[in-house]
Amino acid sequence: MAGKRVVLKPNFNSADETPGSTHNDTLAQLITELRERDARSVTLGESSRPPQTRGVMEQKGIFDLARDLRFEIVDFEQIGDNDWVSFPAAGTHWPEGFHLPRLVVDSEYAVSTCCLKTHGAGGVFTLSLKLSVGLPPKPIRRSMHRSPDMRRMIAELNTGYQPKLIVLDGVTAFTDGGPARGELKQGNVMIAGDDRVAVDAVGLAVLKLLGSNQAIMSRGIFQQEQIARAVELGLGAPGPDAIEIVTRDAESRAYADQLRAILAQG
Repeated sequence: MAGKRVVLKPNFNSADETPGSTHNDTLAQLITELRERDARSVTLGESSRPPQTRGVMEQKGIFDLARDLRFEIVDFEQIGDNDWVSFPAAGTHWPEGFHLPRLVVDSEYAVSTCCLKTHGAGGVFTLSLKLSVGLPPKPIRRSMHRSPDMRRMIAELNTGYQPKLIVLDGVTAFTDGGPARGELKQGNVMIAGDDRVAVDAVGLAVLKLLGSNQAIMSRGIFQQEQIARAVELGLGAPGPDAIEIVTRDAESRAYADQLRAILAQG
């Protein structure tokens, strides 16, 4: 990432406490480390759900954080028509195709940071693949949420860009409910990688280990529609055997062994 312009996509779906939204401490540490690795610049881009994005950022203190840590902010609700890239409907479940911000599509180095949580409004879970729903214009998001193909459509959005780094904050997790509020448990884990399918698969293994709702516990990880469609599209690891979990200490290795056992169940 040295010398590159970094575009950072957080989870500011709302201003609710983590894991309802990205924790400011996680965001600050991530931006600090990007700077320490000589990123040329850091731009945070986001669009919240029904609340206005600017209001969510104000409530979370993001503009103050941007001043202190010297990063730029782009509100995708405010960008012009020429700032979107169009993707055709062919081969997708999007009847009229979809649009993503040019800033993200053309970024030199894209970073995604997501939370660990279930999604009670049809997504089943909201990890790194689901983070992409904060990118397209709000009107087409509403149509997606009404579609029986919602989870497949989530995966398809991810064909439009490629993050170089994904950081999943699993210090706390929603194991039921979500995305804004839910059953809170302590996950005490951070997951980082460059493969959205692998990161989400490991995140789902954590939810299973914590004990989650029926939609998570009753279905194999690679049978989840978001994951299955992402694999069909070639977006990441095709199965558990393709996922490598790297740790640095004995406690983490023991924890990773538990996750591997869950992943091995498919």
